Amino acid sequence: MASPNIYTDVNFKTQPVSSGTISDSSSAPPKKTTIHKSSPGFPTLLLASLIFFLLMAILTSVALIILFQMYSDLLEEKNTMKQLNHTKLDCMKDHSSTEDKVWSCCPKDWKPFSSHCYFTATGPASWRESEEKCSSMGAHLMVIHSQEEQDFITKILDSQAAYYIGLLDPGHRQWCWVDQTPYNESATFWHPGDPNNDNEQCVIINHRYSGWGWNDVPCSGEQKSVCQMKKIYL
Repeated sequence: MASPNIYTDVNFKTQPVSSGTISDSSSAPPKKTTIHKSSPGFPTLLLASLIFFLLMAILTSVALIILFQMYSDLLEEKNTMKQLNHTKLDCMKDHSSTEDKVWSCCPKDWKPFSSHCYFTATGPASWRESEEKCSSMGAHLMVIHSQEEQDFITKILDSQAAYYIGLLDPGHRQWCWVDQTPYNESATFWHPGDPNNDNEQCVIINHRYSGWGWNDVPCSGEQKSVCQMKKIYL
């Protein structure tokens, strides 16, 4: 009895069938493989687009913030000018300024001294009415803290008139300035013998035989006044 054949390496191939005839695979021409270059995938394009739009959004936000700040500064300056009701300014070059604002200005007809502007209100009024008049111009009644300031203002005042300043006694002879700066006993310019009446709670500056000085008077009396405001820097 013959022994059976044993096949250890068998390779099965499926051959294409055409019109019922089996063709030999060895006679078929080899197929040409074409390699296509792949274009960037969708996730890569999406990521690049997102980064681009994010950068544009950041730049736009920064630009809007800068424009808003510039607009706010301009609006604040216009509101300040509107509140002060000043249509014209007299400005001088401020060489001592270390900031970008190098012009120091006072409203027209106001007198500059140091860091302030001064205006003489000629219409007589009570102390309270005088302070309200100054306040309507963005100022307050004059505050005096030095001999230089006193000398400056008295040079432009009428020696025949009296002027309210921003000093008053709310009670118990506790003098205070309208701008809340401390009252310094060593820098006061009272006439000899003044203040001399507890019922006289407001102060005027006037001229006597001894020169210019302060005098306590009733607040209801009608006097001229001196307004003071800080300089406007541009």
